[in-house]
Amino acid sequence: MSRESESVNRWLVTLAVMVPTLIEILDTSVANVALKHIQGSLAAGEEEVTWVLTSYLVANAIVIPMSGWLARLMGRKRFLMLSIAVFTASSLLCGAATTLAQIILFRIFQGLGGGGLQPMSQAILMETFPPHQRGMAMGIFGVGVVLGPILGPLMGGYLTDNFTWRWIFYINLPVGLLALYLAGAFLSDPPYMERRQRGEVVDYLGLALLTTGIGALQIVLDKGQQDDWFSSPFITTLAVVSAVSLVALVFWELRHPRPVLDFRILKNRSFAIGNAVMFLGFFAFFGSIVLLPLFLQGLMGYTAYLAGLVLGPGGMLALVFMPVAGKLTERLDARWLLAFGMLVCAYSLHVMAGFNLYIDFGTAAFARVLQGIAMPFFFVSLSVVTFAHVPREAMNTASPLYNLLRNLGGSFGVAFVTTLLARRTQYHHSVLAEDMTPLSPAYQLSFEQIRAGLAMQLGEVADLAERTRALIYQMLQREASALAFNDAFLSQGAIFLALFFCVWFMRRPPRGKHEGFVE
Repeated sequence: MSRESESVNRWLVTLAVMVPTLIEILDTSVANVALKHIQGSLAAGEEEVTWVLTSYLVANAIVIPMSGWLARLMGRKRFLMLSIAVFTASSLLCGAATTLAQIILFRIFQGLGGGGLQPMSQAILMETFPPHQRGMAMGIFGVGVVLGPILGPLMGGYLTDNFTWRWIFYINLPVGLLALYLAGAFLSDPPYMERRQRGEVVDYLGLALLTTGIGALQIVLDKGQQDDWFSSPFITTLAVVSAVSLVALVFWELRHPRPVLDFRILKNRSFAIGNAVMFLGFFAFFGSIVLLPLFLQGLMGYTAYLAGLVLGPGGMLALVFMPVAGKLTERLDARWLLAFGMLVCAYSLHVMAGFNLYIDFGTAAFARVLQGIAMPFFFVSLSVVTFAHVPREAMNTASPLYNLLRNLGGSFGVAFVTTLLARRTQYHHSVLAEDMTPLSPAYQLSFEQIRAGLAMQLGEVADLAERTRALIYQMLQREASALAFNDAFLSQGAIFLALFFCVWFMRRPPRGKHEGFVE
């Protein structure tokens, strides 16, 4: 095959794996904005309807780590096409659901179908591109990872407002059919890929422990803050079940000859450190992604559209810089690019930690722009450094573990910041309230000024003093919340700053065509 035809085929393979990856990532967030509509349509309770999100995340998290084993069991191309088919069919069923129980059941199947798409797509891209171009491959993969969370709420909101919530699921049909065609036409299993041998013992206990441990953990992370964590017997029980299952899983898998999830690959130092950095990096990144819209809409009074305008430029810059970061890894030591991304991420969160209730639009957008520039260097460079010394035949094993920790990092990060926000708001409220007494001269001055302002608007109504106190209390609540956001942003920035020092314990990845990448 000529070099030109190889290049064309490489980009067709890239398209074949990126289409299903993008729709799968879209569906992790596309239903968020439609929950109220689903709740009203299916006559569900406010807490019950959140299982539409949780069921998908749990099923998704269970399949991701076992996707390498499933690919070896049935062949990677066959597994990928089956995953796309299940995802697409269950999407249609979600759109046609008439009860809450039905949509939760179909969302489970949708999550099971989508779970294998990310890790298999990443493994295929890492193998398809020459070793010295793996940075470019991860830049392309990163476009899907970054674009999905940006487009998901936008597309979900548009379809829900202009049609009906059911179309957020129906829209997957044409995309799924396209993905099936592309996968069937352009993907194939490489000759070096390990396949299941006849008579090979199936690791049933590993499957059970993995399913139980990851499923229970995802529910704990998704429902913990809502149920007040360990004050809830349900959350406590699931946390214990998850901890016991996952600890037992590690010990069992290390001794099994054909494990579902092979932890032995973590003997590779760079791969092990890279997974830890990915977990903590997405812990901080996803936490901040959740915090910024909450701050803008909850405290600053921004509409969803204005909040989207703040987030938009950073997202677009991330898309632009993904391939740039990938190309730079061919010429520069990816560890320096990774360190640069971490430092800029830390600085962007430091800027956010200085937000107050009087910041302008440009200040908020600037911090997000910094983050949009930094994340491509973090994601692409980390992937290159982590996988640089992983053999091609081990990609099916390495990629699921890497993607699992990335997803869990995001889930832990969201759970952490929502809990920290609630706790620190209570703390700052109690501290600020100490000075809110009639004996405080500052309080008396503020009270009289606000009372006079209300009197000019309303006149001397009977409950003017009560209205003044209520307004002061609302101001106190907003200030306490703003300080809690500052604490949360600062904690996320500190994580990126700490990770900077981990970079230099990873092996330097080769650069260019002539250096020794692992084939």
